[in-house]
Amino acid sequence: MPSFDVEKDLISQGYELVAGVDEVGRGALAGPIVSVAVIFDIESNIRSDIIDSKKLDAEKRAELNEYILSNCLDHGLGEVSREEIDKIGIGAANILSFSRALSNLQKVDFALIDGRSFRGFDYKYQCLVRGESKSISIAAASIVAKVYRDKIMTDLCDGKYQFAKNKGYGTQNHIELLKTHGPSEYHRRSFIENILDNRSELFKS
Repeated sequence: MPSFDVEKDLISQGYELVAGVDEVGRGALAGPIVSVAVIFDIESNIRSDIIDSKKLDAEKRAELNEYILSNCLDHGLGEVSREEIDKIGIGAANILSFSRALSNLQKVDFALIDGRSFRGFDYKYQCLVRGESKSISIAAASIVAKVYRDKIMTDLCDGKYQFAKNKGYGTQNHIELLKTHGPSEYHRRSFIENILDNRSELFKS
């Protein structure tokens, strides 16, 4: 179960405000990538059922999302559009989403980021592989990010691509719909070229 152990260690080193950061949508075929940063008062009595969002159903995520937003010291959101992803690549877009999330905090001293290490970042940070299982702050960020992005994709749904169901990810049904209808304005061109066999007529929109 995630805990505040890593946050406590960093605070003992002199960092006052430690944010947990996570992203959703990195592997999707459509829609943005979204990162969220969450800061808790680690001395407060935070619920123990804040875990990796992937281990929760939608109803539980929604409940915890409201709790997290009401009980955290601060949170910030960073969104990178599919146009930006196609322009700069998913790796750079991922880091940009982290940066945007942290920049939307009032103040942050250190960031705990889910995933593997990367280069080129303006914040003091540490990456934790499977961070949602280690840090409550990261687990909370994963929940808020998931709820936020899922709503984006559900709101985009026009019945053609079933975004409300697949959230833009490459399910078999989504891929078949993509092959049938061609890409929408929400699909990442850099992600779907191979799926559509580079058929240029499908990329005119």
